[in-house]
Amino acid sequence: MTEKLSGYRSDWPTDWPTLFGVQRPLILEIGFGRGAFLLHLARRYPDYNIVGLEISNRCMVIGEKLIAREQLTNVRVIHSTAEMALNHLFESQSISQIYINFPDPWFKPGHHHRRLMQRDTVDALVSRLTPDGRLYLATDILEYAELSAELLASTPGLTNLLPSAWVNDMTDRVITKYEQIARNAGRACYYFAYARNEISAPNVPVIRDLPMPHIVFTSPLTLDQMADQFAGWNVDEGDLHIHFMTLYRGHHALLFEVHVGEATIIQHLALRVSERAKREGREYTIQVSSMGHPRATVGVHRAVALLGEWLIGLHPDAHAMINKVAVNDGDD
Repeated sequence: MTEKLSGYRSDWPTDWPTLFGVQRPLILEIGFGRGAFLLHLARRYPDYNIVGLEISNRCMVIGEKLIAREQLTNVRVIHSTAEMALNHLFESQSISQIYINFPDPWFKPGHHHRRLMQRDTVDALVSRLTPDGRLYLATDILEYAELSAELLASTPGLTNLLPSAWVNDMTDRVITKYEQIARNAGRACYYFAYARNEISAPNVPVIRDLPMPHIVFTSPLTLDQMADQFAGWNVDEGDLHIHFMTLYRGHHALLFEVHVGEATIIQHLALRVSERAKREGREYTIQVSSMGHPRATVGVHRAVALLGEWLIGLHPDAHAMINKVAVNDGDD
């Protein structure tokens, strides 16, 4: 059985020809659900490498079983959000076709920011399409169709392939299970088809890993004295949200449970503070624990920096000795 893929564990960017074992054009389906459309793509485009994205663990299992049962050699599924995949896994001008079938509309007003069809995501979609690449969208929600129509029409790098903003039927596509449910319920479906044109795409560079951050500092305080002053806190800086949640005391270290939310990735990780070999005073190292496949993003660097500032600020005689944390321009 092929290795299970996750956006958290894959190379940034991913070497898709090596992963598939052959250099072929790429097709991406965002949200493959139960896999009916993914199977349709595999059969219709046998000379393409096809990648399916999903955030549902249940759908991932279904997709992996489908690939094994049908012996599909040109399809891989990966557990990832669209934002993570587009910004971290795929390079510019690398995808020939992108399909988005019935994305979650996120009806509640407080959840609108979670919708896939946002300006930043559409810019990433356009930047990842090859010259003359294709973007297809389907939804059964009129409100979602209207906002998507406005968004796509205002995107210079895309040309509408249809005579109107959308059509209500596409005869050459397979009907997915969800799509059939919508039709049986009497809901209209709205289909979009766009092509990448010659206008320059937005500059959306692929986001790569930074070196893992760490800080070495000295402090007269013991680990127990540091732990006694921890109360947890939140930091919000634009699209970056960091929550220092819980502190665990080990035999020789402190483990801070931290939630780091960025525009393209959300991570739940641990930062470890351990005492170094004793010299004249107490020296400590702050580093990212290896648990949970953490990625060294800007947000994780910021979390390490904030923890270091807090720990050093606990005593006037504490100070940093080594600081390997990236600053805003990406330099150490």
